[in-house]
Amino acid sequence: MKISKLLETIRPAFSFEFFPPKDDDGFNQLFTAIENLKPCQPVYVSVTYGAMGSTRTKTLDLVKRIKRDLGLESMAHLTCVGSNSDEIAEVLDALQEAGIENVLALRGDPPKDQEYFVKPKDGFGFANELVEFIKKRGYDFCIGVAGYPEKHIECPDMNTDLDNLKRKVDAGADFIVTQLFFDNNFYFDFVDRAIARGINVPIIPGIMPIQNLNQIKRFTKMCGSTIPDPLLLRLEAHSEDTHAIKEIGVEHATEQCEGLLNGGAPGIHFYTLNRSRATLNIFENLKKLVDISPNS
Repeated sequence: MKISKLLETIRPAFSFEFFPPKDDDGFNQLFTAIENLKPCQPVYVSVTYGAMGSTRTKTLDLVKRIKRDLGLESMAHLTCVGSNSDEIAEVLDALQEAGIENVLALRGDPPKDQEYFVKPKDGFGFANELVEFIKKRGYDFCIGVAGYPEKHIECPDMNTDLDNLKRKVDAGADFIVTQLFFDNNFYFDFVDRAIARGINVPIIPGIMPIQNLNQIKRFTKMCGSTIPDPLLLRLEAHSEDTHAIKEIGVEHATEQCEGLLNGGAPGIHFYTLNRSRATLNIFENLKKLVDISPNS
């Protein structure tokens, strides 16, 4: 079923993001994590996509298995990186033939050996072009796109970033999933500015529970998100205590989710890093704080 239709009737809508593992052991661990998260009643799960064919086949296999074997609605990420339009059409054809109805259309990050994104020959340079291509070719996918509460790291300012988002929605995007953030004010300000700009599709906040200090510092540097100073000071005070870092991460994510849902967010998209424990802990905490039973 299309995620846009599910979002019309199910609130709060929880969803989880996974990435294709490198080996069979990783796949087994991933499916255990997904099984563990099923009681949270996710509206959908999404699977990331590797450039230059690195995980493209695994992405397709994984979204098919999740939908077929686990009975969960799945969404495949699709990027512009390293593919021309014919190659992207082949991926879309395969997704359509597999019965996948949802795609997250992204420009994608440049490969590790490139400092900047380079538009592939006969390919696309921006996500709005990918959305337009999907629509013009007549595919009947529900299309999600990314939004950046603190702006995309390559974008010069907030207004330009919002202009880019508007192009994606005008091209046919049905909903938005945000980049990770750790201060809810960024999300609510982003939503207000988007609505004022005429963007009227659901905007789902993306939350990543902090589980490793060095890892989250690396992630935020890569994507341009910030860690509030009080939170960073708490984390750094326990930098040698892995258990404490995880507890702080779950506590902060719980507070974020409570504030987001009480503030009117349509749901939460969890960046799970293929693990279930932190997300399950957050759900247990939220049960005591807000009504998280899906209303449909």
